[in-house]
Amino acid sequence: MVEAGRAPRSGTFRTAAERLPAVAAMGFDVVYLPPIHPIGTAFRKGPNNSLSAAPEDVGSPWAIGSPEGGHDAVHPDLGTIADFDHFVSRARELRLEVALDFALQCSPDHPWVAKHPEWFAHRADGTIAYAENPPKKYQDIYPIAFDEDFAGLVRETLRVLRHWMAHGVRIFRVDNPHTKPVVFWEKVIADINRTDPDVIFLAEAFTRPAMMSMLAQVGFQQSYTYFTWRNDKAELTDYMLELSRKTAAWMRPNFFVNTPDILHAYLQNGGRPAFETRAVLAATLSPSWGVYAGFELCEATPAKPGSEEYLDSEKYQLRPRDWAAAEAEGRSLAPLLTTLNRLRRRHPALRQLRDITFHHVDNDALLAYSKRRDDDVVLVVVNLDPFHTQEATLSLNMPELGLSWHESFPVRDELTGETYHWGRDNYVRLEPGRAPAHLLSLRPSPSIGGSLS
Repeated sequence: MVEAGRAPRSGTFRTAAERLPAVAAMGFDVVYLPPIHPIGTAFRKGPNNSLSAAPEDVGSPWAIGSPEGGHDAVHPDLGTIADFDHFVSRARELRLEVALDFALQCSPDHPWVAKHPEWFAHRADGTIAYAENPPKKYQDIYPIAFDEDFAGLVRETLRVLRHWMAHGVRIFRVDNPHTKPVVFWEKVIADINRTDPDVIFLAEAFTRPAMMSMLAQVGFQQSYTYFTWRNDKAELTDYMLELSRKTAAWMRPNFFVNTPDILHAYLQNGGRPAFETRAVLAATLSPSWGVYAGFELCEATPAKPGSEEYLDSEKYQLRPRDWAAAEAEGRSLAPLLTTLNRLRRRHPALRQLRDITFHHVDNDALLAYSKRRDDDVVLVVVNLDPFHTQEATLSLNMPELGLSWHESFPVRDELTGETYHWGRDNYVRLEPGRAPAHLLSLRPSPSIGGSLS
């Protein structure tokens, strides 16, 4: 919250609940919350990950724990557990699920540090080692060590998870699960799903492919992916063939267009057209996709040249946003996100992973693919170049569309409302700023509205 002439103040569960109707109106099914727990003061980070914090700095929500409580407590600035229950209840009224970040780590002030010193790795001088995930360093966070009391950590983790489940949370976004023993997650997830099979665990893991597959195989129902770093035609094609063929039996991808940690150079440099392109790709390639706050406002300033961190990241400070002004001035991508989610609901083909076909385009700046489920067929052509108009001849694999080689057929562009008659070979032209893509239904449906502006 912002008052003229004063520093920003934290919102609360109650004020955040006022934003939920706008999230639901965009067609999303889940609202994700970063850690909502008390934040430590020892080695607290300042803005932009600085090592010195002023008294008014709020610290990082991932530095969990203070004398006010740990993983089962709520930060007092956010309200009470009753206020959290209200937030969840309001979300449910809007048919939204609440996903909660679960980061198994502690600030030096967490009650676990004094109560369970055996849960942490100690240096030779007796001090506890802080967390590192190269090249990142987290001086305000202690990682968990599993060697001394594995069973105790399993019990406590189950207690914390079931505490939040009792308050309506059915989805957990697990922070850096690849830095913990795989067998730990296998035991925890199996125990939870034995009694609550509807609870979903999302692995926030950017690590070796073998480890990402292993996490999926031991129980994680969804996984972050390398989508962020797949931006050209060959990269996207190869990666989607891997996800839809090689690993589809055990791994369910979730394509996030951005995260609290990652602002890719493609978005930094490509302006609004780059944001539109990545939204279309994520929403049409993957059965599940996600948007972290600020994406719809095209926030694109890095912490420094060459960095993938946001400048003034809300990992370390409060970041007020004027959503209403952005929408009123036409700066928000909310209309596009709304259209994409409506199309995903209308077209079952977009909500499945395996049945995807890539079609030949004689221009590497354009990517074409179709998805099919029974008689629902959607064809997507995307301009991967956010700077220049691109044109080409698109040659369709007609049998993969359920058509004969010489058949002509009507298509409706669900993003613009335009209708074309196409055949095997078709001329396409896409101009950044006007339309990032053709999103074509082969059995045209009634107009659903939405806009790119």
